[in-house]
Amino acid sequence: MPKPVDVSHQITDGMVTVPGIPRPEIRESSAFAGQTPGHGDGGGHVTLPGATGTHIQIPAHPYRDAADPADLDLERVADLPGIVVDATDGRQIGPEAFAGRDLEGRAVLFRTGWDRHWRTETYGTYEHPHLTETAAKALVEAGVTLVGIDSTSVDDTSPITEGSRPVQAVLLAGGIPVVTHLCLLDRLPAEGFTFYAVPAKVRGMAAFPVRAFALVE
Repeated sequence: MPKPVDVSHQITDGMVTVPGIPRPEIRESSAFAGQTPGHGDGGGHVTLPGATGTHIQIPAHPYRDAADPADLDLERVADLPGIVVDATDGRQIGPEAFAGRDLEGRAVLFRTGWDRHWRTETYGTYEHPHLTETAAKALVEAGVTLVGIDSTSVDDTSPITEGSRPVQAVLLAGGIPVVTHLCLLDRLPAEGFTFYAVPAKVRGMAAFPVRAFALVE
């Protein structure tokens, strides 16, 4: 039987994903006398931005398909043959990191090791590893189905970029969902697993948290 491996961060009340993103607010349910615990007021209440914790960016307007979680094809985010690319040697990840590997139809997950800084001041700094635009174009040309990374963003977010996100733009324009803030990718083999990153079926969002996991043979 395949073994499930969770590669997503948990979401907690008031946590910081990265500086600048509002913190989630979580209010637990309170049961009344005679009621089953957890069923007192509808199961609690959560308020959060779509880009909270481990989340998926979906090809949406102005990108191709104008999709959102409510009409996202499950074939693009579930039961995907996965590949882990070791990208622990540098800050910029170019196409040489995955040269020669068969990526067509696969979820390509970049293991940078940056998740070791999660919930620290270092995690949200501009030094995080990221892909290059050339790498993004190569991934589109290779026919990948999904791209994931255990870092803050697939793009360089330093001030010198002036807010430009070319890697995300290339991938989303190519119809490729992007999952960021993954973790524990060192628990996955280089190949031989299937990957899942399914958001709730919410209308009108371009990003939403996921419970990302892999089934390892």
